[in-house]
Amino acid sequence: MPTLPRRSVLYLPASNARALEKARELEADALIIDLEDAVAPEAKPRAREMATEAIRAGYPGKEVALRVNAADTPWGDADLEAAYRCGPDAIVLPKVETAQEVREVALGIPLWAMIETPRGVLAAHEIAAAPGVAALVMGTSDLVRDLRARPVPGRENLLYALSRVVTCARAHGLEALDGVHLDLEDAEGFERACVQGRDLGFGGKTLIHPRQIETANRVFGVSPEEVAWARRVLEAYRAARAEGKGVAVLDGRLIENLHAAEAERLLELDRVIRERGT
Repeated sequence: MPTLPRRSVLYLPASNARALEKARELEADALIIDLEDAVAPEAKPRAREMATEAIRAGYPGKEVALRVNAADTPWGDADLEAAYRCGPDAIVLPKVETAQEVREVALGIPLWAMIETPRGVLAAHEIAAAPGVAALVMGTSDLVRDLRARPVPGRENLLYALSRVVTCARAHGLEALDGVHLDLEDAEGFERACVQGRDLGFGGKTLIHPRQIETANRVFGVSPEEVAWARRVLEAYRAARAEGKGVAVLDGRLIENLHAAEAERLLELDRVIRERGT
């Protein structure tokens, strides 16, 4: 099955008709149409209708998720009913803290569980193991607040949480998406955060503005240098196997089956990205 790129995952306020329409032209891999934090309480019923209409109209070439309000809010049940009717590619559940919260949502649509609180971080393993969960999504802004931490450039205060969530997601074969970067004027800091997230193991970055898409796509994509290296790795490994050897040596580095598997993953990801034209 082809690797599904989720390098750039853009939040869209469901109440913003212009943003919903313009997103069809953007090069984000995925969209999260947001009924929760981005929509004022009095606007939520109309936003739900707008989200439903937008999802039904479709976003060709993009994965589309719907972030609903929590079940214990006045809007949660209606949001889930709307999701069932319009059929997004995924439902994003906010502030998940227990696996039971996930089990109570049984719509047959993949679920992306947001890990935004200390309890959620600690329960990430159980949440990732719950039926229907396809991804764990970091909610770093809420987490910083709940930790009574401070936003710091290198996110050192979040490294435990970030690493734990990635580990739990990958242990269950799930995608892991990094949290947003709120300072739109800090392009260098945003790129550093993308590099950090990629190096920690995240598959992509959630975004708050279209101007962040290009950087996320580049950092979480596959560079020409990586493509060239992956091809050389496979060539060396296959040659070694043909000679009855279990390992190869390339430029002084030991190449085993795990390196060959990663090379194949990168080349498949590169192929899918090139086919998408982004």
